[in-house]
Amino acid sequence: MTQQQAPRRRRHLMDPDNPRPAPPPPGSKAIEGVQKWVLSVLLATTILHLSAGLVVSAAFVNENNDPARIGLNVIAGAFGVIAVAVALIIHRRPIATPWLLLGLIPTVVGLYICYG
Repeated sequence: MTQQQAPRRRRHLMDPDNPRPAPPPPGSKAIEGVQKWVLSVLLATTILHLSAGLVVSAAFVNENNDPARIGLNVIAGAFGVIAVAVALIIHRRPIATPWLLLGLIPTVVGLYICYG
């Protein structure tokens, strides 16, 4: 006598002996990481838009008014450094890193546009 085997369960049907794993809870690490990245990108791009606006305004200032042009470019760099610092704070990284030098790019670009 041969033993009768149970029919194979089709793959698309639910197996009560082997349920699918439950989805992660709403406060899980995966969602938290995505939220950090979205928030840091939004804040950094918003602040960098402000910095770019200062560079553009420095380009349109009268060519004889050098202190205003230089001042606007320095302020643009300060806002660039703030943008990088905010992104580092959101990701809970140390603030005093060489990454802050990226924030000075608006100053360098602005001075090149004004005087280059």
